[in-house]
Amino acid sequence: MSTRRIAAAVDITQGRLYDYMNGKSRVEKLILFEQIADAFHIPGHLLGLSRRPWEPAVQEQPQQPQSPPDGDDLAAMDAFRVADRQTGGGRLYGAVVRHLTDRVAPRLVDAHTGLEVFAAAGALTEMAGWMAHDSGQDDLALKHFARALPLARTSGDHPLAAHIAASSSHLALQTGDTAGAARWAYVGLDLAGQGPRIPALIARLLTMQARALAVSTQHTSARHALEQAQRALTASADTEHPWLSTFDAPALASESALILRDLGCYAEGLAHAEDAVRLREAGRARSLALSRITLAEIHVHRIDLDAAVDVGHDLLTTSPTLGSIRVIHQLDDLRRLLEPHRGYGPVREYLVRFDDARRARMLLLADIIPLPSGGTPHEAVAR
Repeated sequence: MSTRRIAAAVDITQGRLYDYMNGKSRVEKLILFEQIADAFHIPGHLLGLSRRPWEPAVQEQPQQPQSPPDGDDLAAMDAFRVADRQTGGGRLYGAVVRHLTDRVAPRLVDAHTGLEVFAAAGALTEMAGWMAHDSGQDDLALKHFARALPLARTSGDHPLAAHIAASSSHLALQTGDTAGAARWAYVGLDLAGQGPRIPALIARLLTMQARALAVSTQHTSARHALEQAQRALTASADTEHPWLSTFDAPALASESALILRDLGCYAEGLAHAEDAVRLREAGRARSLALSRITLAEIHVHRIDLDAAVDVGHDLLTTSPTLGSIRVIHQLDDLRRLLEPHRGYGPVREYLVRFDDARRARMLLLADIIPLPSGGTPHEAVAR
C-alpha cells in the first residue's frame, strides 16, 4: 500500500507517518493504536490491546472440551516449581523426568484418559526443559520443549502452547539464535490470541519479542514491544491458568533491564534492574541472583565500579548449593566484564574473593555439572 493510503486509513498526515516509520516519533496514544488495529484488521493482542469489536469471540471457535487438571499433577507441578525457585533445577531434573515417566506417560495411552493429561504432560515436559537449561544442558532442553508443544496442542490448551513457545524463544536467545527467538515469540502471540486473554502471558511473549529485537539492535521496534508488554501486564485477565508459571512485575522489571542493557540505555536499565532486585522476594533465590548479576553488569557499563563491587559482594552470599549452572555461567560473564578493571583495587580484591567462592561452589555442584566430552569431574570443576 502507498503511504498516502496508510495515512488516510489511520487518519494521520503523511508527514507524521514518515516520522513513525523512520523512528523520529513514537506512537504513544492508545487511541492511535486502536485506529491502526481497526484500519488494517490487526488482532488486538498483537498491539497490546483488548480484543477488537470485529474479532470473532473465542467461544465461537470450536475447541475440544477439557476436564479440570488432575489434582496430583498440579500438586506435583507446584511442589517442583517452589523447590526449583529456591534450589535451582539441577537437582530436580531427575525427579521431574521420573514423575513424567512413572505417573504421566502411562496415562497418555489409556483409552479412558481425557485430554487434560496431555496438558499435564506438556506442562511438566516444559518444566523438565527449563531444568535441563538450568543444568547447562541446552540440547536436552531443546528436545523437551520440542516434545512439550505438540502435547499442549493435542490437549487443545492454546495458552499452554503459547507459554511453551515463550520458553522456546528464551532458549533460542540464550543459544544465540536471535531470529529463532523472534520467530517463537510471534508463534506464541498467535497461539495466545486463539485462547482466553491472559495478560501476563501476552506480556511475557511481548517481552521475549523485545529482547530478540534489542539483541538485533532494532531500537524502535524493541522499545515498542517493551511498551506493549508493560501495558499488557496491567490489563485484566479473562481467566486464571493452572499450568502457567508466574510472569509478574519483578519478572518484567528484570527483563526490561536486560532489554535496555542490550540497547545501551544504561540509565534506564539501571532503574529497572534496581526494581527487579527490590521487588523479588528472598524465596526466589535464582531469580534474585540473576537480577543482581544484571544490576552489577549495568553498573560496570556505567563505569560505576564501586556500585558494581557492592552488588558483587551481595552475589557472593547466594547459597553455594543453588543448583543452577545458568547462574554460574552468568557469574562468569560478570567476572569477564570486570577483568579489564582489575587495576582498580576494590575490583581486584573482589575478583580474588569471587574466584575462591567459585571454586567452592563448583566443588559442591560437581555431581550436576555436565562433563566435557570425554572429560572428568575434576576438569568440569576446573572450568
